[in-house]
Amino acid sequence: MASRKQLLLPCLVLLFVAAAAVADAAPQSTYILHLAPDHPALSLSPARGGRNALLGPLLGLPRRLSAPRPRLLYTYARAATGVAARLTEAQAAHVAAQPGVLAVHRDEARQLHTTHTPEFLHLNGAAGLLPAASGAVSDVVVGVLDTGIYPLNRSSFKPVGDGLGPPPSSFSGGCVSAAKFNASAFCNSKLIGAKFFYKGYEEALGHPINETLESKSPLDTEGHGTHTASTAAGSPVDGAGFYDYARGRAVGMAPTARIAAYKICWKGGCLDSDILAAFDEAVGDGVNVISLSVGSSYAADFYQDSIAIGAFGAVKKGIVVSASAGNSGPGEYTASNIAPWILTVGASTVDREFPADAVLGDGSVYGGVSLYAGDPLNSTKLPLVYAADCGSRLCLIGELDKDKVAGKIVLCERGVNARVEKGAAVGKAGGIGMILANTEESGEELIADPHLIPSTMVGQKFGDKIRHYVKTDPSPTATIVFHGTVIGKSPSAPRVASFSSRGPNSRAAEILKPDVTAPGVNILAAWTGEASPTDLDIDPRRVPFNIISGTSMSCPHVSGLAALLRQAHPEWSPAAVKSALMTTAYNLDNSGEIIKDLATGTESTPFVRGAGHVDPNSALDPGLVYDADTADYIGFLCALGYTPSQIAVFTRDGSVADCSKKPARSGDLNYPAFAAVFSSYKDSVTYHRVVRNVGGDANAVYEAKVESPAGVDAKVTPAKLVFDEEHRSLAYEITLGVSGNPVIVDTKYSFGSVTWSDGKHNVTSPIAVTWPESAGAASM
Repeated sequence: MASRKQLLLPCLVLLFVAAAAVADAAPQSTYILHLAPDHPALSLSPARGGRNALLGPLLGLPRRLSAPRPRLLYTYARAATGVAARLTEAQAAHVAAQPGVLAVHRDEARQLHTTHTPEFLHLNGAAGLLPAASGAVSDVVVGVLDTGIYPLNRSSFKPVGDGLGPPPSSFSGGCVSAAKFNASAFCNSKLIGAKFFYKGYEEALGHPINETLESKSPLDTEGHGTHTASTAAGSPVDGAGFYDYARGRAVGMAPTARIAAYKICWKGGCLDSDILAAFDEAVGDGVNVISLSVGSSYAADFYQDSIAIGAFGAVKKGIVVSASAGNSGPGEYTASNIAPWILTVGASTVDREFPADAVLGDGSVYGGVSLYAGDPLNSTKLPLVYAADCGSRLCLIGELDKDKVAGKIVLCERGVNARVEKGAAVGKAGGIGMILANTEESGEELIADPHLIPSTMVGQKFGDKIRHYVKTDPSPTATIVFHGTVIGKSPSAPRVASFSSRGPNSRAAEILKPDVTAPGVNILAAWTGEASPTDLDIDPRRVPFNIISGTSMSCPHVSGLAALLRQAHPEWSPAAVKSALMTTAYNLDNSGEIIKDLATGTESTPFVRGAGHVDPNSALDPGLVYDADTADYIGFLCALGYTPSQIAVFTRDGSVADCSKKPARSGDLNYPAFAAVFSSYKDSVTYHRVVRNVGGDANAVYEAKVESPAGVDAKVTPAKLVFDEEHRSLAYEITLGVSGNPVIVDTKYSFGSVTWSDGKHNVTSPIAVTWPESAGAASM
């Protein structure tokens, strides 16, 4: 006997058909409808055109909105769950308010997408930095010190079109053949260098490298180096993506620059001896930029820091050294690679997300992110359990109770073990899916991962609500809905990642670190064929492109931009390149508000975002630059109190550093930022700076605008700089003093800025003030 639903459905169809015949036709557009997995519209197939008559009723459209008839274009069931349909604006608005409809977006015409970060950075061939550097950018070589490179069947490392011609005459390096790496077959006019450094690593192992596990060659068996190299200078590749996520054109920041890969990192880590050897080799080979996404969880004194030492030698030869700030945030004093001659890069988000919602049995929907690419969950909600009630709140492998997990979705907490490994632990215990919740340490930072089972990650606030639901509902259930790739929607971007390491500078308090922030969250780039996208042994997948996060990803973005700037301005020093990127960086997100910190949800500070987010087109023409050379850095080391023997590590010429004329303080280094440390509430400091006019107007006049930090009077002298042909460089000083009497300070730090403007250029330097430890409503 037919059910009541079966009898009513034909009647509903007839009503819609009749209405369509008499109503005035309204224009339709294509909309993408993200639907809960149990939504009836998902049962339709675009291959069965006759089912279009059912789409309107299944979407809940009333008779008055039944014409023109909606038409089904696509059904999404893997990377997303939903449909694409032709609807009128009124129909779409009505559908958006219906139960089970999670989001409705108008389909928009777009250009081919890249890894999206060039677009987010406004890099294009029509105007700005990219065309300005395109005349002969192939003369610039980016040296990538990392886990090697995987050129097999990777178009990112092949020359485009007729090629790039022979390597520049200034480059004397080359490719080294070894097991699994045929230099003559793998290297070309794009990939012009590939070497590996392993002796320190083998010594630390105590035995030769096991070549069944990793390749004793430049070949990348980890994926990290391939990702960073293609981000910095990869050739354009159309149709790139991680499965169906982030599909589009992948291209590096400097797509016609050459790449030289130096393998310094192995499965067990990166040894200082190997790192320094690679620096030495890269300098000898003649690279123009060094990209180093390597560091430690702490910052050593500069004279004990092999990276600082190697970078100093590179800078001395005119090489820009860009390095990652580290992934030890959100705590203070966590930034690494903090020597002032290094361009230190933090990580931030872009306006592209991979949303995946946790839909609970009570109807609540909590937004998360995921790169899960397998079969989605079916329409039935599953039992939901909290991992802490099943043996391991962190979902450690082997510690979950199978009897309590089997057939269920498990709420796990972030921390200790790898995020994807948590899902694997759930699956091994018989679980069907995972909701991964941040704790207070990571806050609202969301990182999309290529999970092995249906999974999503939610922030701390949503995690707390889901946990409360599990504990209070007698029969908690949930499912996960995947929405694919979404660009340009809320939330705002950029936002600084919680993991991004922060200042203040633990070794030189008057040098602001990090310097800038750049895209480092959910970045698509080339990947090795030797490892899975999760780098876990339990993951059998192999992919040509992968999406990962870290300051390791933000660093090569800036390395590529530095390559473009070096080509556009070959006369600029490494310090000038850094200055241009810092003083033109922006501090407002795409909603017009101060860039947020994902760790707190509040406004970030210069100790979190540095001078701001890089703006490459503005950096092409910064107006003024703060320059410095190795002599200035030696003076800085003298001001830090380093002994002649300690400084000799950097000079390397047998001479004894003359510190008799050292600056009054380390903060007098000609740096494009200010970081004062007050020892009392009567303190006052004066810093000296010199700026060089590199703008088009030799007779430019710049005036200073100061935003004083809270509790501080900031005064710039002179307040106007008048340049001419004979005076290309001019000096000024800024005095920072405690303001008012009494002084009230309710935070440990205060922040402001000084901007020099000629009406065309705005040359901005952040100001950070650290108050005495007794700060906190202190009075004088």
